[in-house]
Amino acid sequence: MYSVAIRKRKMIEKIFKLKQNNTSVKTEVIAGITTFMTMAYILAVNPNILGVSGMDKNAILIATCLASFVGTMCMAFFANLPFALSAGLGLNAYFAYTVCGEMGYSWQIALFAVFIEGLIFIVLSLTNVREAIFDAIPLNLKKAVSVGIGLFIAFIGLQNSGLVQNSDSTLVTITDFTKNFHTAGICALLTVIGIFITAILYIKRVKGSILVGIISTWVLGIISELIGLYKPGVIDAGKATEKVFYSVIPTHFVSFDFSALGKTFGQCFNLDFKAVGIVNFIIVVFAFLFVDLFDTLGTIIGVSTKANMLDENGKLPGIKPALLSDAIATSAGAILGTSTTTTFVESSAGVAEGGRTGLTAVVTGLLFLVAMIFSPLFITIPSFATAPALIMVGFLMFSAITDIKFTDDNLTDAIPAYLCVIAMPLFYSISEGISVGIISYVLLNLVCGKAKKVKPLMYVLAVLFILKYIFL
Repeated sequence: MYSVAIRKRKMIEKIFKLKQNNTSVKTEVIAGITTFMTMAYILAVNPNILGVSGMDKNAILIATCLASFVGTMCMAFFANLPFALSAGLGLNAYFAYTVCGEMGYSWQIALFAVFIEGLIFIVLSLTNVREAIFDAIPLNLKKAVSVGIGLFIAFIGLQNSGLVQNSDSTLVTITDFTKNFHTAGICALLTVIGIFITAILYIKRVKGSILVGIISTWVLGIISELIGLYKPGVIDAGKATEKVFYSVIPTHFVSFDFSALGKTFGQCFNLDFKAVGIVNFIIVVFAFLFVDLFDTLGTIIGVSTKANMLDENGKLPGIKPALLSDAIATSAGAILGTSTTTTFVESSAGVAEGGRTGLTAVVTGLLFLVAMIFSPLFITIPSFATAPALIMVGFLMFSAITDIKFTDDNLTDAIPAYLCVIAMPLFYSISEGISVGIISYVLLNLVCGKAKKVKPLMYVLAVLFILKYIFL
């Protein structure tokens, strides 16, 4: 037994190079658990968001767990980096609310677009093309995309909770808490309480604060139902505005039946291309690719900097296999039945605990696999409990606005960044925000005598987006 243990330690050392990275098995395991705790909220949030498209929530959860496992394991063994992957917030919102909602495409077509995006990303990760694309987009516009997605996600959270309501006079307004108090009113109130709980926990640096916030809000919802404050039912029964409020008390905690995955597995290839406009489809794929590319690069570089993993030239030695892992996870996730799988910034929590190698990622990946057993529990979590998580993640993404330079000598950069940010939530579309940002950047710099700073690729992108508005 002793010799077996020694061989296992040697094998782990050989694969992950723990001594070289000044870490240990214990440190890596703790880091992996920490990373999972900080990003496990996605298992409650993703089914709620993608479920809007008509997909089965249980299938989404299982697919999310499997895609997270596959992607994180690729990151562990290909790149030997402590980064974890799962369904990206913002990209899932674009999937559900823009592609399937605004554009009217089926979720099968949206999954196929994600699959194609993953294949393109694989090619880009194996070549130097991704650097050319990355370099062509100005830094302020890259930051603006993150800020805009943050506002978009927060707005979705406000909608899902019922805090934001439709208004004929002002388009949107705050909910009337007293109207339908025992359904919509109490849900909105619990969301407000959940926001404060999550914010306080985050400020106090409680590990897994977002997940704890979800669970705390859910528990308050269960208590509310038990004492009669929350009464499951239907608002405006029989009308177009009908909304059903389900019981938040779980009836099952574990399940070993994973057959629901069959409802989404391979469905990305079950589509009718006649119903897909090729130009629109290309735009959808590009939007997925754009956000995924910059989000992944930004996350990897940001977390690597925090962990002091960059070399003397400021580069990450394992960035190519890291990007490749991300790309493989995206295509694999689409086949399984979830939106774009990407590297999570929450990986920084594990890094902060001392995680330095792929062993951290292995632990996180295995925990995602185990989480499938608890699918009935995650599916029961109501939208008013996940809404605070969306709003809080929106804040974290919004914080990138401090990196945008809003000065008189930088207005041709700042104004397009501003337009990109406000377009995403107000036009209810990530892709529209990207389009507006790129077009305005090119036009303003061209007219204001700063054409030299615009990369040729930006002109190409601007023309393509303008043509989209003319012909579509």
